Amino acid sequence: MSTTQRMQAIFFGHGSPMNAIEQSRYGDAWQSFGANTPKPKAILMVSAHWYTRGTAVTAMQRPQTIHDFGGFPQALFDVQYPAAGSPALAGRVAELLAPTQVHADDHEWGLDHGAWGVLVHAYPQADVPVVQLSIDGTKPPQYHYDLAKRLAPLRDEGVLIAGSGNVVHNLRTARRGDSSTAYDWATSFENTVREHVQKGQHQPLIDYEKFGEAAALSAPTPEHYLPLLYVLAQQQAGEAVSFPTAGIDWGSISMLSVVVGE
Repeated sequence: MSTTQRMQAIFFGHGSPMNAIEQSRYGDAWQSFGANTPKPKAILMVSAHWYTRGTAVTAMQRPQTIHDFGGFPQALFDVQYPAAGSPALAGRVAELLAPTQVHADDHEWGLDHGAWGVLVHAYPQADVPVVQLSIDGTKPPQYHYDLAKRLAPLRDEGVLIAGSGNVVHNLRTARRGDSSTAYDWATSFENTVREHVQKGQHQPLIDYEKFGEAAALSAPTPEHYLPLLYVLAQQQAGEAVSFPTAGIDWGSISMLSVVVGE
């Protein structure tokens, strides 16, 4: 893939699937990101919702739109995001991650709502090819950060590296409704993460479980947190970070988004 301007990297705090179709400040911020940054040649997306044993990458020409949720209005199930895939990018990812074995998935997966739920705002024309990289659920956070480091050359090849999850994601304690007051531990953990991101201090964020009870409640399972590490791993020395969105929905869902680069 040809060299071009270095792309930014972005972690989307995606929140409720309804953010895909409802007007919100989150969707507005994601739309602004897509409209005001150089258009990528392709997107490599790491979504909380493709959590696997081993590492896989979508390698089909036309990934399906996956509606991996239940109990929402039919309008959400009707959404299609017909972005092309990129077998060439899938192959490049496998090359960069070697010797880690990467399974080329050419039919089983596609684009889950962690991916299309934000991309419908950032790239509403679905005119940028998208490839998803799975999260190996058998590996610890340090592994994922180190693995993601090997993807850095993609930024100089016109590829937007994106993660989609939530820094705080505890559905058991969630109080559905936008006006719900955030739990103190959720606010504390989001603020702690934001502070370390701002200072470029990645190791404490890799070792986030050491933050104790706030971390245990905020990330009771790791899949929504780990995509953040894939994005932070792209930060080069001196690169700025910014936060297009922040705040807690439903009491225990962080909407913090992080952009690496300018």
